[in-house]
Amino acid sequence: MNTKQLLTTFTIAIVSAFLGVLAYSMFFGSEKEQVEVPVYVSPSARFASLPDAPQGNYPDLTYAAEKSIHAVVHVTTKGTTTVPGMSFQDPFLEFFFGPRGSFGEPQQRPVMGAGSGVILSSDGFIVTNNHVIEDASDIQVTLNDKRSFKAVKVGSDPSTDIALLKIDAADLPYLKFGSSDNLKVGEWVLAVGNPFNLTSTVTAGILSAKSRQIQILGQLSIESFLQTDAAVNPGNSGGALVNTNGELVGINTAIASRTGSFTGYSFAVPSSIVEKVVKDLMEYGEVQRGVIGITLGEMTSERAAELKMEKVRGVYINGVIPGSGAEAAGIKDGDVIITVNGEEVNSIPELQEKVSRFRPGDNIQVEVIRDGKRKPFTVKLRNIHGNTELVKTTSKLSKLGATFERVSDAEKNKLRIRNGIKVVKLTSGKFKEAGIKEGYIITQANRVPINSEEDLKKVIEVLNDGLFLTGIYPNGQVSYYAINIQE
Repeated sequence: MNTKQLLTTFTIAIVSAFLGVLAYSMFFGSEKEQVEVPVYVSPSARFASLPDAPQGNYPDLTYAAEKSIHAVVHVTTKGTTTVPGMSFQDPFLEFFFGPRGSFGEPQQRPVMGAGSGVILSSDGFIVTNNHVIEDASDIQVTLNDKRSFKAVKVGSDPSTDIALLKIDAADLPYLKFGSSDNLKVGEWVLAVGNPFNLTSTVTAGILSAKSRQIQILGQLSIESFLQTDAAVNPGNSGGALVNTNGELVGINTAIASRTGSFTGYSFAVPSSIVEKVVKDLMEYGEVQRGVIGITLGEMTSERAAELKMEKVRGVYINGVIPGSGAEAAGIKDGDVIITVNGEEVNSIPELQEKVSRFRPGDNIQVEVIRDGKRKPFTVKLRNIHGNTELVKTTSKLSKLGATFERVSDAEKNKLRIRNGIKVVKLTSGKFKEAGIKEGYIITQANRVPINSEEDLKKVIEVLNDGLFLTGIYPNGQVSYYAINIQE
């Protein structure tokens, strides 16, 4: 084989090898080797059992803010408090040894307060907290448009810390009640009020929890608060908690704080309670509260195991009050209430909130677990006196037939008096029968100094005998009246 033939043979071999590699890659190279790549899973995701939540944009809260801000008012109050008086007996000793005081007659000091309120009707009914207006002798309401009105108290309910006011106005913007039952934890809410006298303030947060009991209202109270992280500070009390539709779902009432300012926890009375209290105050002048007639205890895992229950749920009945609706229905000690009118209850606040919606004489359906079995009962609610009667306010003060207002400092100085309340309007009643005229200023009732309508009420409500009034007319004429309230 010569050189030319050898070169030709070598070239053919090289081309054949190249074509063979090319053919292999075309037919077999398309199946890539599958390599398993390890994926890192975070500890939180590894143990998550809930599906991924839909992540959208933040809700637009401007509609709810615009709708509610004009219906929330600034409430300011004036009143008095009693402080011990001081008297100094010996100027000579005081010169050498300094003031040496002793307790003398109590003195009245002015007290001012502020909070918020929510307009509920176009004609001027306003809901607020009882602690905002408690013991106030003068209540002023300022609207978002800067108009100011004198307010009168229609009624109050210390057990829920709700009070109802009325101003003489028309065509007012107002909020409608929304359902606090339908609120879900994590839902956006707005708090609207007047913190630190900063009027028309809106803050936003989420609903953190429901049916909270924080034990601030005392015995026989009904606490089933909505907990939020919307910023609430002093001055927000009585203001609105609204949902994203601008509906009233709660009245802001309290904060949990060691500093006195907001630290992440705020509490509101749910609208389910507020609406019932307001309706009762409008219709009857006081709250009509129905009770089952039981004493309660929280369920625990130990108690559930003892009762052979599959899981911890319901509210344990420690005792049944004799003569109560519960006893008449057949409920017994040791029963566990699991539903009221078909709705589950798993805590004492939840049960109280459900029952508080009803009045004496109403029937409710209560389901309990007894001996491992579910048993239904129909309970007729009764009042705290053990009967089913509804009560309307017939206080002795209402028998007087008078409307009062505070006496101005200028008038006090002119007449040289320290205290008093003025009769500004008379209707048929004891005052008119006794000959009292409008303008009369009551300075004492049964020798007790009178600084407010509340002072007069306290004197009258404990009367067994007659009411003896000392007072003065604007012309300086001092007059005394004796009135028999019992007739």
